[in-house]
Amino acid sequence: MIPASSLIHALLKASLIAIIGLAPTLLQGATDSSFKPSPVPGGVAVIDLGSSNDPRPTVHFGTKRTMVVDQDGRWKALIGLPLTVLPGSKIISVQRADKSREEMISFQIAPKNYPEQRIKIKETKYVSPDKEQLARISKEAGHIGAQFRIWRDVSDIPLLMDWPVDGRLSSPFGLKRFFNDKPRKPHSGIDIAAPEGTDILMPISGVVTDTGDYYFNGNTVFIDHGQGMISMFCHLSKINVKKGDVLARGQKVGEVGKTGRVTGPHLHWSLSLNQSRVDPMLFLPEHKNAGQTGTDSK
Repeated sequence: MIPASSLIHALLKASLIAIIGLAPTLLQGATDSSFKPSPVPGGVAVIDLGSSNDPRPTVHFGTKRTMVVDQDGRWKALIGLPLTVLPGSKIISVQRADKSREEMISFQIAPKNYPEQRIKIKETKYVSPDKEQLARISKEAGHIGAQFRIWRDVSDIPLLMDWPVDGRLSSPFGLKRFFNDKPRKPHSGIDIAAPEGTDILMPISGVVTDTGDYYFNGNTVFIDHGQGMISMFCHLSKINVKKGDVLARGQKVGEVGKTGRVTGPHLHWSLSLNQSRVDPMLFLPEHKNAGQTGTDSK
C-alpha cells in the first residue's frame, strides 16, 4: 500500500506539472484577447489564411485591399466592415504570392443594433449649413476620402494600441445621431473627453499624411499606420506635427481642443481599415473610464 503522504505528494507534483504545461497556452490566450475581432457592421472580421512560412498573400474585400498580418505563425486577414454593410455571407478574394490561383473565402457578418444619441447644437450652421458652407464641406469630404485611401506596405503592425488621451469615453462608436432632432450620419469614431490642452499621443507608430482645419472636424491630423489603417484625430486646439513626420508610439501629436462642431473639449478618433471606419475600442485595452459615457462631446 502506498503511504498517504507519498500519494498526496505525487498528486501535487502531477498537478504542478499540468499547470506549468498549460501556462504558455493561457498566457498566449491572454495576449490574443487584447485585440477583439467583431464581425459586425463597424467591426473587424479576422480570417485565417494559413501558415506564415509561406509568403504573405494579397487580399481584397470587394475592390479594396485589406490588411494581412502574422499572428502566431499564421497569416490573418483583418477586414474592416463599414457601418452600412448588411449582415449575411460575404466573400474575400485571396491571391497567393506565386499567383497560381485566386481563392474565394466566405465569412459571415452578424447584425448589430447601435443606440441613439441626441445632441443639441447651439450654432445652427453646424446643423443646417448654407450653400457656401456645403460647398466647403463637399470639397473637404473628397480630401478626407483621399486620406483614407492611402496604402503603405508595412509588415509588422501591432494590433494592441494605447489610448491616445487620458480622458473619459464620452461617445462610443456607431451611435445613431440626431442633431437638434435632425437625423445625421452615425458616429464613425469614439470621443474621449479631456480638458483643453491635454496631450494627444500616438497609439502606435505611423506617418503623418496631412493636417488641416475642417468645417466639422476642426483642426485635424491624419496618420497612416500601414496597410490601409488610418487614424483621424479631430477638434485639436494645437497641432504639433506636420505632413511627412514619422512618429513613434507615445509621441505627441497635438492637444485636445474644441474646434469645429463640438459641445465641449474632446478628441474625436476615427480609425479606418480598407477605407471603412471601424471601432477603435477593438484595438484598445480596458480603460478605467471606458464605461463612463455621456453627451458632453460629439
